[in-house]
Amino acid sequence: MSMAANLVIIMVALSHLYFLALEMFLWDRPLGMKTFRLTPEKARETKALAANQGLYNGFLAAGLAWGLWLGAQGFQIKLFFLACVLAAGVFGALTVSRRIFFAQGLPAALGIALLLLA
Repeated sequence: MSMAANLVIIMVALSHLYFLALEMFLWDRPLGMKTFRLTPEKARETKALAANQGLYNGFLAAGLAWGLWLGAQGFQIKLFFLACVLAAGVFGALTVSRRIFFAQGLPAALGIALLLLA
């Protein structure tokens, strides 16, 4: 079960690195605009906000990587950062789009469940 938890945590961390790239570097490019359903004008207006958001996603990925690096000693760190991701996923689903829960919250919830069962 520990291996499954760590694999899900790796997946969550990698997805947040992807979100970082989309929000910090690709926001006003075709992939970013298609992913977030933005017009060029809206992308230009919100680029700085998206970059800030992307930085936070990078911190989430870094925290999960730190917990993984610590191995069994990183249990609480992994749990904390997964809980942060879950909270962000729920908040995003309630305020922006339900898609956010499926992309962010659900994988984090699965990671938490597997981590607690390990």
